[in-house]
Amino acid sequence: MLKLALVQALVGSALAGTVIWDGRFNEFSSSTDLNNWSWSNQVGPYQYYIHGSSPVTQYVNLSPSYKNPADTVSNQGVKISIDKTAYWNGQNMRRTELIPQTSAAINQGRVYYHFSVKRTNTNAPRADLEHQVNFFESHFTELKYGLLSGASGSSDPTLKWCVSGQTKWSVTFDADVWHNVAYDIDFSSNQVSFWHSTGSDPLVLTAGPFSVGTSSNGADWHLGVLRLPMNSDLQSSDVEDWYFSGVYVESGSLNTQIGSGVTPTTTRTTTTTTPVRTTTPSTTPVRTTTPSTTPSTTLRTTTTTARTTTPSTTRSTTPSTTPSTTRSTTAATTAATTPPATPPANKWGQCGGIGWTGATTCVDGSTCQALNPYYSQCL
Repeated sequence: MLKLALVQALVGSALAGTVIWDGRFNEFSSSTDLNNWSWSNQVGPYQYYIHGSSPVTQYVNLSPSYKNPADTVSNQGVKISIDKTAYWNGQNMRRTELIPQTSAAINQGRVYYHFSVKRTNTNAPRADLEHQVNFFESHFTELKYGLLSGASGSSDPTLKWCVSGQTKWSVTFDADVWHNVAYDIDFSSNQVSFWHSTGSDPLVLTAGPFSVGTSSNGADWHLGVLRLPMNSDLQSSDVEDWYFSGVYVESGSLNTQIGSGVTPTTTRTTTTTTPVRTTTPSTTPVRTTTPSTTPSTTLRTTTTTARTTTPSTTRSTTPSTTPSTTRSTTAATTAATTPPATPPANKWGQCGGIGWTGATTCVDGSTCQALNPYYSQCL
C-alpha cells in the first residue's frame, strides 16, 4: 500500500493536471471583495452568503501570514471565523462558508479538491462540539473535527475524513500544523479517496477508494466550517478561527506537490449562467465513533454508529435570495428522481430541489417539504 502510494505521488507530481477552478484568493485585495458578489451580480471566484449579520471582516480575513509557507503559488491564505453572531438564516448552528462561483465542470469526471487547513492556539476550535469542514451538501466526503454528535465522551481532538458520515481516517489536530488535503473524487465511477500530507511534504494516498453516491450539482461544496450546537452553547462568547490555503480544483492528473508548479491553465470561470442555489448542507448526523486520541496520521476504517439523533445535523444551507427564513434553502418543485436503491433522507436532510440527485423520500416521521425551487427538506 505504501509503495503504491509513493509511486502514485511521484506520478502525480510529474503529471500535474489542469486547474479548472482557482480559489486561492490571489485576485483579492481584501476579504471585503466578497461583498461584490450577489445573486444579481455573480462575480469573483466565491459566492458569499452563508455567514452572520456582522461585516465580512468579522468572519473572513486574508493575509500572507494565513497561508501555508510551502504554498508559493498563493499570495495569501484565509482565516474563517465563527462567533456568537455567526448564525445564518435563523439556524442554530454557527457557520461561515464560501461556495465556488463557477460554471466549470467541478462535478464531472475525476477531479481533485485541494486545500490546506490548520488551527492555532488562539481561538482554537472547541473539541467538545462537532464541526463539519469543507463539505458537500450530501456529505459524501468531508472533514470533521471534535466530538461527533451522539458520540460518547466529553471531547475529541481529532480531525477526521469521513465518507457519508463514517470516519475513514483521523489525526490529532495539533496547533500550527498545516494539513494538506486532496479529495480525490471520481464522479463517473462514484468513488472517493483521500490524499494527505503535512507542512511541505507531497500528498500521499492515505485512504480509499471507497464507493459512495457522489451527489453534487457543482455548486454545493462549502469552504469553511459549520459547528453543531450542543449543551446550550448558542450564546457562548467563544470565537473560533480556521485557516485555509491553496484552495483549487484540478482535473486530469493529481499534482501532489504543495504550492509549487500549480498555476491555473484556465482563467477562473467565475460567473455562473444560472444561479444554482443548492448550497444547503444536509448535515445528516451519521456520527462516527472514532477514538478521541489518535496518533498522527493513523488510518481509521472504523464505521460509525449512525447518529441520526440530533435534529440539528441536517443543516440546510442553500441560499434563498431572501436571507431570512431558517433553512430558507432550496426546494423541489423540480426534484430530481432518485435511483430506486437510494435510501430515504433522514429528518432535516435534503430531499429535492433543482439539480438534486439524492434521496427524494424521507424517513418515517418526516415529510419532504419544498422551501424554494432549489431546496426541499425532510421536516
